[in-house]
Amino acid sequence: MEQISILGCGWLGFPLAKALLKEGFTIKGSTTTADKKEMLEKSGIKHFPIALEAENFSSPVTPFLDGSETLIIAIPPKLRGKNKDYSDAAHNSFVKKIENLLPFIQQSTVKNVLFISSTAVYGEANDVVDENTAPSPVTESGKQLLEIEQLLLANTHFKTTVLRFGGLIGEDRNPARFLAGKENVPNPDAPINLIHLDDCIGIILKIITTNIWNTTLNAVAPFHPSRQEYYTQKAIIENLVPPQFSHEIPSVGKTILSDKVIRLLDYHFIQIHL
Repeated sequence: MEQISILGCGWLGFPLAKALLKEGFTIKGSTTTADKKEMLEKSGIKHFPIALEAENFSSPVTPFLDGSETLIIAIPPKLRGKNKDYSDAAHNSFVKKIENLLPFIQQSTVKNVLFISSTAVYGEANDVVDENTAPSPVTESGKQLLEIEQLLLANTHFKTTVLRFGGLIGEDRNPARFLAGKENVPNPDAPINLIHLDDCIGIILKIITTNIWNTTLNAVAPFHPSRQEYYTQKAIIENLVPPQFSHEIPSVGKTILSDKVIRLLDYHFIQIHL
């Protein structure tokens, strides 16, 4: 029975771990604190309290990786730095944290790494985007994600697949509430690029069970209405105040294609119309 280590058992990592357990995998999971130990271990997941640091850190990384063939790095954005704008990057750089993790991976049994990234690496391209599009991140988080992608893909000690998710939605991330009641919302005509948790998990399962490594994949539902159309409709369905969009400045936004993940994995999206 293959063992998988999931670094970050949060919004994505925890339900992913439970889905992998159902497929017969043995799972080791990490959180930043010990208070989630009972929750994970009740589900059959061996818990490790691991907090990555930009400086030297003493978390139990070696036993967390020991015996695992695959490592999934699914760290929630809030763990990538204490400040969203990375103004404290010298102490909380996500890049440095992964650099500190690399020697542990290289010395472990891990053969494959799946890195959960974001379509933020494409920046603000006003075009149709696929994996052949040159990344051009504008945010600090997007820049650091791209640097980590390159760092992992270049490492010859293991195989890496980079999975770039669009905006994440699910039961507790209701898109109707994202913009409800807001005014002067920009980019009314920009297309949406979202993906449901069900498909996040489904795509990861496919990657692992079909051994798709050493590649980069976009993962966005093939459903791209305008922001104004989508969020207005969602608010009305939920009996919320629809957002008011501003048309003063021309809309800018990319349409992200997931053709490669559909073709390479023979994947059929579960939640298409979101």
